Amino acid sequence: MNLLKIRLSLVSLALLLFKMSAAQTGTISGKLLDDTEEPVIYANVSLHLISDSTLVKVEPSNEEGVFTFHEINPGSYFLRASFVGFAELEVRDLILEGDQKLELQALTFESSSVQLETATITAQRSILEVRSDRTVFNVQGTINSAGENAIELLRKAPGVLVDNNDNISVLSRSGVLVYIDGKRLPLSGQDLSNYLQNLTAEQIDRIDIISNPGAKYEAEGNAGIIDIRLKKDKNTGANGTVSSNISQGFYNRGNVNVSGNYRNKNLNIFGNAGYNGGSGFNTIIFDSYQNNLILDEYNRFKRNWNTYDYRVGADFFINKNHTLGFIMGGQISERDNNSANRIEISPVTNREQIDSILVANNTSTGENDQNTFNINYRFEKDQKTLNIDADYGRFRNTNLRYQPNQYFDQTEKLVLTEVVNSFDTPRDIDIYTFKVDYEVPLGKGKFGVGTKLSKVTTDNTFLLFDVLGGEDLLNNQRSNRFKYDESVYAAYVTYTTPLGEKWNLTTGLRAEETDATGDLQAFLPELQEDPVDFDYLSWFPSAGLTYQLSQQNMLSLNYGRRINRPDYNVLNPFRNQLSELSFEKGNAFLQPEIVNNLELGYTLKYMYNFKLAYSRTVDQITRLIGPSEEDVRASFITWDNLASQTIFSANVSAPIQFSEIWNAYINLSGSHINNQADYGNGAIVDVQAWSYNMFQQHTIKLPKGFTGEVSGWYSGPGVWGGVFLYQHSWSLNLGLQKKFFKNNMNVKLSAQDIFYESGWEGVSEFNGLMSEGFGNWDSRRVSLSVSYNFGNQNIKSRNRKTGMEDESKRVGGE
Repeated sequence: MNLLKIRLSLVSLALLLFKMSAAQTGTISGKLLDDTEEPVIYANVSLHLISDSTLVKVEPSNEEGVFTFHEINPGSYFLRASFVGFAELEVRDLILEGDQKLELQALTFESSSVQLETATITAQRSILEVRSDRTVFNVQGTINSAGENAIELLRKAPGVLVDNNDNISVLSRSGVLVYIDGKRLPLSGQDLSNYLQNLTAEQIDRIDIISNPGAKYEAEGNAGIIDIRLKKDKNTGANGTVSSNISQGFYNRGNVNVSGNYRNKNLNIFGNAGYNGGSGFNTIIFDSYQNNLILDEYNRFKRNWNTYDYRVGADFFINKNHTLGFIMGGQISERDNNSANRIEISPVTNREQIDSILVANNTSTGENDQNTFNINYRFEKDQKTLNIDADYGRFRNTNLRYQPNQYFDQTEKLVLTEVVNSFDTPRDIDIYTFKVDYEVPLGKGKFGVGTKLSKVTTDNTFLLFDVLGGEDLLNNQRSNRFKYDESVYAAYVTYTTPLGEKWNLTTGLRAEETDATGDLQAFLPELQEDPVDFDYLSWFPSAGLTYQLSQQNMLSLNYGRRINRPDYNVLNPFRNQLSELSFEKGNAFLQPEIVNNLELGYTLKYMYNFKLAYSRTVDQITRLIGPSEEDVRASFITWDNLASQTIFSANVSAPIQFSEIWNAYINLSGSHINNQADYGNGAIVDVQAWSYNMFQQHTIKLPKGFTGEVSGWYSGPGVWGGVFLYQHSWSLNLGLQKKFFKNNMNVKLSAQDIFYESGWEGVSEFNGLMSEGFGNWDSRRVSLSVSYNFGNQNIKSRNRKTGMEDESKRVGGE
């Protein structure tokens, strides 16, 4: 696909659309009251077209309960309003003529215990929603998401930190479990990074951040769960969306996505397909001091990719109590990467006295072929629910790499020695899960019970060849095969009940039996090692207590115990080298880490959220950088268990309405980390670090229907892994949005990291190796995104008896 042609055509289209003049507009205003005739402040109020239910605008009510919609085109509308604790209300047949100022009479909410004949839908899509068990980052609530991928979006998400190796942490806690649509993604390390980089913002609806999951969720993941929810249209009739994005940085990238659905009272069929392609780079520079040597290392990586993906599914509404559904999806990603690695070696007494220079320019090609399948059944009647899920995931990754290691003299003209290697490293992963969840009213509360069976098999083959005279000769001493099988058998019980009028209690207990085997199969008998077996039963209690101080003030206290098991990526003892002097290898003897999390939260006016958290982990699995025992010039990355890690953290999030045309969202977080370990022989970890982060987004309504956005983040100093202390970094982004054709076409123009300050730098000191480094990537970009919705876009069907949407109740995994 010619990305340049697409970019030029989209730019021309956008310029044409931007020249369209706005029609004569009016205003619609009103006031919201509760059942005691007191103003309801900060309620969500949405305005829709009568003709096709298209969302026109969303506004919050102010301190007096008043809301106003400005610059509304003449036409027929209906209005919806919602607020926690009240039944949603709807006002229809609003007719606006010319520049009329339509003022509605006072609108009164009814108690949520009153059932309505027609249900309503909360249309608020602010950038952030804080719910009782999770924080929701709405990707479609930000203009500056255009052209980005999942990794870049996670850098903006509240409480989430992504380090220089794309490792993800939440509230400064590592060990995050990544889900896609409620299903665990069985990838880690570079495989996970590659997948998320190929997942575009245009495919993502929202990101759920669950920092302290309850017993219903699997206990894996010390920092909780990040659940990336993909777009899924739920409107009735036939509907669809076509979107495209072009992004230009140092290199260009682009994507095209098509999605659609057909829905009636008995059936919902949905699907999407997309293409994503382009190029990107990242740079890493290190000065390492070890064994009286200085190693000045420069790395430049370029990746090129073409990714094709699809997702199709159906929900069959057998009757009002039974729903049967299935989803299947796939992704094929083709990539070729090039990297330039150069290391100057000199004595520590005089770095200008270069002893030799190692140049290792790698080339690699690979393909990821991934397929997932799910079948789901749900029964719901009289507040009783039964949900059954069966899943299978198939992941096939191939990688071929060529690496010449050439040692030059200080002039870099004379080759002193040369070692050439090639690598063939395929990886196959299969994951099977079966899960049952059942909930039933019990006493004044609700009782839940469930079970989950999962099996993950990973087959890693590592073939290293010595290239001599143009011929590849298998090196049996450094080639091997690593198979990792893990089965987890889990069961849980939960109970939620009110304790009086203001207190609410949630309790749970989960048991998980883990049976895992890591089997290293060497190609030489003298190198063969015994398999590493894990077989243990773990208990994971959880509890939550909420107290409603008043209608708009709530306190919450949550506790949970979780586990992080070592996976194939950190157990695999293969030596995966960037060059002969820079490599990484796993640790087959890692133990699972156990964490206890405690969180205290306060919510004011259902908008302002404050959280304090304490976390203590034993046997923390962490990433360490140390000197090699085999070569005094070499260093490597490995994983080991820390004795303990203790984290205190705080988080504040708040939306702010500065004026009728200017609103903002601000998120602040801070933490203190204490890492402790003693591996003997002077290899000690004793690191304490403060860290703080801030994210802001400001949205401004501009004339003629334009919307502007200014967003950015700042990350203060902190610690990655066990010992890497990093410095501050920040990014500032700008965006502009305009909608056309009755809001069916959405055009976004954005510029990310305009000052190019999102790179990293830091220092690591461990076991006789001190390294100072910095790096950056292709983060400064300009993106143009265009999407168009077509079809009926009708209002969602509803059950008139319950007032609920008559749609699939698919839980989707957890």
